[in-house]
Parts: sequence; C-alpha cells; structure tokens
Amino acid sequence: MNEAVLDIAVMAGDGIGPEVMEAALDVLEAAERRIGGFRLVFTLLEAGAEAYRRTGVAMSEEVFARAAAADAILFGAMGLPEVRLPDGREIAPQLDLRERLGLFAGVRPVRLLPGVPSPLADPRARDVDLVILREQTEGLFAERGRGPTSPDRAEDKLVVTRAASERLFDVAFALARERKARGGKGRVDLVDKANVLGSMAFFRSIFLERAQRYPDVEVGCRYVDATALDLVRRPWEFDVLVTENLIGDILSDLAAALVGGMGFAPTADLGTDKGLFQPAHGSAPDIAGRGVANPTATILSAAMMLDWLGRRRGLEACTVAARRIETAVERAYASGRIRPVELGGTSGTRAIAQVVVDALDELG
Repeated sequence: MNEAVLDIAVMAGDGIGPEVMEAALDVLEAAERRIGGFRLVFTLLEAGAEAYRRTGVAMSEEVFARAAAADAILFGAMGLPEVRLPDGREIAPQLDLRERLGLFAGVRPVRLLPGVPSPLADPRARDVDLVILREQTEGLFAERGRGPTSPDRAEDKLVVTRAASERLFDVAFALARERKARGGKGRVDLVDKANVLGSMAFFRSIFLERAQRYPDVEVGCRYVDATALDLVRRPWEFDVLVTENLIGDILSDLAAALVGGMGFAPTADLGTDKGLFQPAHGSAPDIAGRGVANPTATILSAAMMLDWLGRRRGLEACTVAARRIETAVERAYASGRIRPVELGGTSGTRAIAQVVVDALDELG
C-alpha cells in the first residue's frame, strides 16, 4: 500500500513556541514510525513578533501562500508583549490566518487528564469533558484594527451574520451527535448576552431555528455571566458550548484553568477545507529558553490535526495515530512519570515529550 504524504506547514513562532513545537514534532514522528500508512513532511515557516521586529512584516505573503497550500498548519505560539503594531496591538498572525483562510470554527476541548489535579475540590471535577466552540471570523473581532479611533473615542463593531452563524451551529450540532455516539450527553448550549445586545438576540434566534434540524440533540441557551459562574461551580454538566468570538476566547481560558491550565489546552481552528492547530497558550517569554514549558497542549493539538486529516482525507492510519497519541498522553500522566513545572513538578519540555514517546512505544 502506498503511503499518504501529508504536507504540514510548521509555524513555531516566538517565545516558547519553538520549544513546544520541537516536542510535538518528536511525538508526531514517533507515531508515524509506529503506525505507518502516512508520511508527514514538515515545512518550517517564519512568522510572528521576532519576524516583525527584524523585517517589519509579521507574516510575509510568501509564507502565507505556503501555509495556505499545505494540508494542515501546525502552530506554536506567536507574539511578544513588547513588540506591537503602531496602534498598540500585539502581533497576531494567527488572527490573520483565521480571517484569510476562513477558519471560522475554534474548537477547544476541555478535559481533565488522569493524574492532573483540578483546582475544584468536588470529585465530580474528574468528569469534566466539554468542548467550547467559538465563531472566529466575526463577532467583536470583526473590525480588529479597523474601527474608528480618535483622541476622544474608539469603536469596535460586533458583527453577526446568518451565514456564519448557521455554519457554526451546524458544526456544533454535528459535534454533539458525534460525542453522543461515544457515550456523551449530546447537548449544545448557546452562550450569549441576548438580554442586552440585539446582535446576540439575533444570534440566538438563528441558533434556535437551526436546532430544529437536529431533533436528536438537546439544546439550551445561557447568558455568558451565568455560564462563567457555572463553569466554576459545575463544569461536569456541560457538553458543547457554542458562542461568539470574544465570549469564547474568554470562557475557554477560564475552562482551561479547571483542567490544569493553559499547558493542557489544545485548539483546532477549522474552516471549510483548511485547518490550523495550536496550543491555546501564549508565547510565555518569561520562561522561554529554560526548557520548562509544558508541551502537552501542543502535542494534543497535533493529535487533533491527525484526526482532522484522517477524517478529511479518509486516512484511517491518521485517525488511529491521533487516538494513540491521546492515549499515550493519558498513560504518561496517569503513571506519575511526569509532572510539569506549573503543577509543582520538575518535568521539563523534553522530558515530557520523551515520556509520551515511550508510552507510544509501550502501546505497540
């Protein structure tokens, strides 16, 4: 059987980005060797704050074109607090990629790994397993950097369109169906501020209209403030939360804190035919170069990439490899062989990656 050759654009970025990316590539290469049936070809591309500082451009058109042509994009972390655009915003090529490639669905799984402590005392916190799905091409980010600004006033427009909302809700309902088939709750809750904002009331009306096409999925509507409260009080009750761009950005970081922190938070940014996969954390320049960054989120993002490629290209080997990586991460943490620095341990970036690779080998 011929191997499927997959072109992966790798954008390691700034700060700890290159460190966690190297760890994730080691795990991907180990899975490729162990599973077979596919071959990953990595193309390293430069973008981010350091590129901007050196060249005046955060992501060149050549780099964008190469990334857009790849089968998938694997992203590290970009941006540095001290490197900013003339209007004061940080460098964020990942947002440009979302807009230009139409990566409308931000998928943030939130699950507590075995052996990782939760800040919640309730034993039911072990059952936290939810997904936050955010719309990424409009909402309050729609006019990013383009809103009118004067010395006395600045404005940003919140945009909600029917077309973008419908495609997002279809992804949410399909995801809930898939999770239900694996024993999940099969529920989608819309999170909004429809009691105050007309745009959010419109968003909710489209959600309820679209839900009628999915009678097998349970639905609900929630305000964002109450949802933030309940994510702390009883997060184990949630399944799929779907929301606007800024709301999802905030809630997903809150949810990450419930399962160990940003070092455990993978992300997929999906469009109709393009996918970008990255850890939810930032570039953490304060610990860059020390070898202590937790690569788990990047490794799990790489697994999400393989799963997406497997589904999109009909490659069972990629799907199997994704599951193996996820299982290896679970076993590595459950065994107690690794404990990241942010959890009070001493396991560094390379050590964590090696234990996951060893766990892959043990799985056979």
